[in-house]
Amino acid sequence: MERKKITLPNILKLYDAGERISMLTAYDFPSAAIADAAGIEIILIGDSLGMVVNGYKNTMPVTIDEILYHTRAVMRAVEYGFVIADMPFLSYQTGAHDAVYNAGRLLKEGGAEAVKLEGGRNMAEVIKAITRADIPVMGHIGLTPQSIHRMGGYKIQGRDVKSSAALITDALAVEDAGAFALVLEGIPGGLAKEITAKLHIPTIGIGAGKEVNGQVLVFHDLLGLSGHKQPTFVKQYAHLRETAVSAIQQYIKEVKDGVFPGEEHTYK
Repeated sequence: MERKKITLPNILKLYDAGERISMLTAYDFPSAAIADAAGIEIILIGDSLGMVVNGYKNTMPVTIDEILYHTRAVMRAVEYGFVIADMPFLSYQTGAHDAVYNAGRLLKEGGAEAVKLEGGRNMAEVIKAITRADIPVMGHIGLTPQSIHRMGGYKIQGRDVKSSAALITDALAVEDAGAFALVLEGIPGGLAKEITAKLHIPTIGIGAGKEVNGQVLVFHDLLGLSGHKQPTFVKQYAHLRETAVSAIQQYIKEVKDGVFPGEEHTYK
């Protein structure tokens, strides 16, 4: 059965109907094709590609051109899901003009259908400027990886009264600025539930419990491809790294033993 392409109005209809929204990162053609075939509703080209794909220590070195490269690859594969491209560090923090220009590039040159950026009240004017240019924006508050130096690392946010109140204020500011949805990362489940109840846009959780409107995970984490210890919030649905290592070891053995290639792999 042919599936119709998901659009932003479709995502908002899911929210209005009370249906939870599925979201997954994808960074290249094969991962996007797999996620799309599975029926993921939102695909994010996250700046986490810096660590997951490029081996950086954090997301800070990722450039707009890297995001564009990966977005183009993802868009070649996607036929069903709604595609969002992350705005990397310094592609929007320098002001509304730069933010609109770079967000526009992600749509015009990359083919993305929306952008995501980090920040609350401090980014409200930037979000307003981008949405005024008719570019849909997904917000992101809580544990924001581009702020790790201020936070002192990847630490859970909103665990005390003052910081939880600040995050509620941030969430409302992002909604008021025109964002169509909001990622809540690395915050207590109770706080995520409270924020979700106060907003009229979908909340997408990652390490924010289940009382949100949807969930996002990293493709490589979900499939067990990362090969490192996972955060508490990650559930591995497969262990493909172990399978891949075993398969390659078998290939090496067959090459050494002269078993591969066999007659069936040889042209006549």
